[in-house]
Amino acid sequence: MDCGQRLMIGFDGTAMNRDIEHAVVDVGVGGMILFSRNIASPEQAAALCADIQDLARRHGKPPLFIAVDQEGGQVARFRKPFTEFRGNPFMETPAEAERFAGIVSRELRSVGVNMNFAPVVDCIPEGFDGIMAGRVFKGAPERVALMGATVIEGFQQNGLMAVAKHFPGIGRTVLDSHLDLPRLDVDQAEMARTDLIPFVKAIEAGVSGIMLSHILYTAIDPLWPASLSEVISRQWLRQVLGYPGLIMTDDLDMGAVAKHYPLETAVLQAAAADVDLMLICHWGPNIDAAFELLQTFSKTHPEMMAASLQRIATAKSGWLMR
Repeated sequence: MDCGQRLMIGFDGTAMNRDIEHAVVDVGVGGMILFSRNIASPEQAAALCADIQDLARRHGKPPLFIAVDQEGGQVARFRKPFTEFRGNPFMETPAEAERFAGIVSRELRSVGVNMNFAPVVDCIPEGFDGIMAGRVFKGAPERVALMGATVIEGFQQNGLMAVAKHFPGIGRTVLDSHLDLPRLDVDQAEMARTDLIPFVKAIEAGVSGIMLSHILYTAIDPLWPASLSEVISRQWLRQVLGYPGLIMTDDLDMGAVAKHYPLETAVLQAAAADVDLMLICHWGPNIDAAFELLQTFSKTHPEMMAASLQRIATAKSGWLMR
């Protein structure tokens, strides 16, 4: 089994190099993530993406998901000459969300990016100054749901895979999961009345991917953060909400996971939770180690591995092989 397909990785540099060749050819990663460190100009980014896909093709590998965080506002890896937007808090109408989605999707597709880690569909209670305040749509969950679904449909109608984040919702948190593991004591029923509403709408809109948060929801699963939780990923998102698409972790290099769980624990637990894609956003030995762990998992859980690889293959067939 091509277990490396379950990894989406970051790398250094702005052109083809040995690290990229190793990741694509030897590990067989399913995707790559572009950051500002990988982007010098539209022309350079387009050449890099084309070279990555060409390398995969020449070695008989599936095309790669090439993703970026292009939310607008605080989080946008592509800057001028790409169109710059103020971000979700400043979008007032669905028409503005539709315009944003159309422009972003066309610009990203023009350089070979096929997946956007957006939109953020987290909800923040009124008057609450959470860590996500500068990245969310304002208003009640129903308005967040409408704006998020509009962006998702706009991206995907223009050939760009959308990823709704961060399931099941991090709008109530104040600790940055890049640094450490936030804990949130809100039960499933309360989240279903509020935070889950935009994710349900995203699923109805056919969103390609859903990214899990690195939050420990103590009343839902006191043992594992959402990104590693069978309760939240397999039972809640897959079985209860019926989501058939790609489920992915946030970056496993973030402090919320890396400070509390060995890589072996994180990878094997995420795999067991029906998470399809594991993000490792910094180049280093963790990538090869994760690949070896997934190979081990495929021997002990061949049916689970096959099901996940099939979801990845189906997404690639539908989006990248048109």
